[in-house]
Amino acid sequence: MDVSEFDYHLPAGNIAQSAIEPRDASRLLVAATLDDRMFRDLPDLLEEGDLLVVNRTRVRRARLGGVRRETGGVVEVLLTKRGEGRSWEAMIRSSNPVRTGTVIDFPGIIGTTTSEPERGIVTIDLESEGDVDDLLAVVGTMPLPPYFHGVLDDDERYQTIFAKEIGSAAAPTASLHFTPRLLSSLHEAGVATTEIGLEVGLDTFRPMAEGEVDDHTMHRERFNIPDLAAAHINSTSVAGGRVIAVGTTVVRALESSVRGDEVIPTEGETDLFIRPGYRPQVVDALITNFHAPRTTLLVLVASLLGDRWQQVYQHAIASGYRFLSFGDAMLIDIPTNR
Repeated sequence: MDVSEFDYHLPAGNIAQSAIEPRDASRLLVAATLDDRMFRDLPDLLEEGDLLVVNRTRVRRARLGGVRRETGGVVEVLLTKRGEGRSWEAMIRSSNPVRTGTVIDFPGIIGTTTSEPERGIVTIDLESEGDVDDLLAVVGTMPLPPYFHGVLDDDERYQTIFAKEIGSAAAPTASLHFTPRLLSSLHEAGVATTEIGLEVGLDTFRPMAEGEVDDHTMHRERFNIPDLAAAHINSTSVAGGRVIAVGTTVVRALESSVRGDEVIPTEGETDLFIRPGYRPQVVDALITNFHAPRTTLLVLVASLLGDRWQQVYQHAIASGYRFLSFGDAMLIDIPTNR
């Protein structure tokens, strides 16, 4: 498969530039029937005994502005992943080249690069009097997507109602549509929820390079499947209920934790690249937003929709659906995998 097979024309007017309020007033496309619904209709589309699995990650206020100690030049850093000790992976922009050992002064934080930039990515050691994550909540800014040119009145609008564990460089956007009221309606309808974690990295959203899809090197992301979530998922499957992943991050985490015919409690990293030909072991349905061309997210969706993915996406574009992070959603039923 060539990367070009996962390309399509996304009109600028379909890219969401505002956040819908209330959250569940976004639209929902039922992929199997091309039925146009509202996200708040979800209780009518799911069944008693179904289980929604959500990602409880919280977006880190990871964008920092600083100055190079040696020259006073302005530097912008976006922390994408926490490493061991003081080490972080970061995207960096500077008017002049940054080398290993460059010292950058941020508010309350001193950064020292420990690698040469590669495609705009460096490793950097950060020092502060307290925990860097605690300080970022005060001095950092939210890493909103580069294609979003709107304004959020409240940064919490880029957090889901499930957000608890700080660690992501971007929101698990499928969960942005949920409200407490909708969650209550789902529970009243017999649809349960359980939470897992996966730290969303920015590589998720990057277009693949030209060439073969199989040649793409998938990024690694930390994830964890708690004991309670694993037990809930397994009992749902045994009882004949559907395991519904809310977002592609949940799909990757669950499918990375299967042993035999069960999900096991897991904490680690995954570089699972789901592409056409992959047969899901655990997930029976997916709720997801509409993704950008040539991304691994679109490849994952195409692996579940098959050849119909282009028809589904063209319907969404023609019908005025809003795409990407603050856009609308889609419900995909996956052929029985058990």
